This record gives sequence, C-alpha cells and structure tokens, in this order.
Amino acid sequence: MRRSSSQVIKTEAELRALIGEPAELTRAKVSNRLNAMTRMFIERSPLVCVATSDGSGNCDLSPRGDPAGFVRILDDRTLLIPERPGNRLADSLRNILANPRTGLLFIVPGVTDTLRVNGHAEITVDADLLIPCAVDGKRPLLGVVVDIDEAYTQCSKAFLRSNLWDPERFLDPTTMPTGGQVFRAIQGEQFDADSYDKERAERYRRRVGFY
Repeated sequence: MRRSSSQVIKTEAELRALIGEPAELTRAKVSNRLNAMTRMFIERSPLVCVATSDGSGNCDLSPRGDPAGFVRILDDRTLLIPERPGNRLADSLRNILANPRTGLLFIVPGVTDTLRVNGHAEITVDADLLIPCAVDGKRPLLGVVVDIDEAYTQCSKAFLRSNLWDPERFLDPTTMPTGGQVFRAIQGEQFDADSYDKERAERYRRRVGFY
C-alpha cells in the first residue's frame, strides 16, 4: 500500500514559498544548443544516464556506457546514442516509441559538474549514422537520436556531498549482493546463485555480447 502523508506540497506556489526562486544567473545557463564548453562534457563522458517515460507517465532511468565520446554530436542541436546489446527488455526504447521526451545526464569520471540535456528522441536504423559507432568491427543495430531542447550544466553539490570520486570511500564489491544473490532473493533458495555468477563473470571476461 502506498504510504500517505497529510503534509504534502501540491502547488508550485507552496513549493516556492519554501525553497524560494532560482537566481537569474542560474536561469540564464539553460540553452537550447551545445557550445564549445558543454560539448566537452559529452566528448569526455563514458557514461550517460537516460531518463524516459511511457505514454502513461511510468518512468525509467537507464545507464549507457562506452569509451569516452561514444555519444556522437551530430550538430549543436542533435546527439546520437548508439544502442548496444542488453537484456532485451528495451524499457527505454519502448518508452521512446510511446513518448519521445527524454532527459540525459552526462558524467565524467573525477569531475563533479555534470551536463543535463532534455529533448525529444527517436530510434534510428540509418547505417550512415551508425557505422561510425562501430566497436570491435560491430556497428549497433540501432541508435537513439536526441533533438536538444535544453542543455545546461548541473552544479557539483550532489557529487561533493556524496564524495562519489573519493577512493577512500569506495566500497569493497564483495560486501554488496551479486546478481545471482539478487535473483535468489526473488526466485527462492532453489536458485543456483553461485553458478549464475560464475557463468556471468566468464561471459563478461570474454566480453560476450558487449557489441
């Protein structure tokens, strides 16, 4: 059951009364195109988080990663994200078919500022666009073209508060549940988590299905 609260903000007026208005300089940083400075975030980013929603507003957030610069800048108003093999649930792609609006967050390792891009997306199978995205001699079957509506940098506070890039705060991966252990929690004790994890680790070692 959804938890309810009697103390809920329901209007922007109530919200603004609590948090105030943004500074004019903050408003002014939002642009409808890239420039020489914001392009650098895309050119140097090996990871972008892609937000989409379906026709009913159900949301999804999914990472896309490759060598830095894998998102192609077609021009200052247009990006191309190559679609690599995944789990075939195709949540982002199915959402785009129903609702083209998307939000992107570009992350650069070691850098606390990020770049946000909001726009409209469509799925392309245009070989001329996809051939330059080939890795290991394999070009993607499709890609996502994003027409930019807004592009602006996000300040560092979240990354600084989280100490995300501080190696001394990195967790030992063995203290976290594995994929197999998560599956076992869902499927029951009969699920062979150890075999699943070993087989997946071997596939990843050989980079099976990466491209």
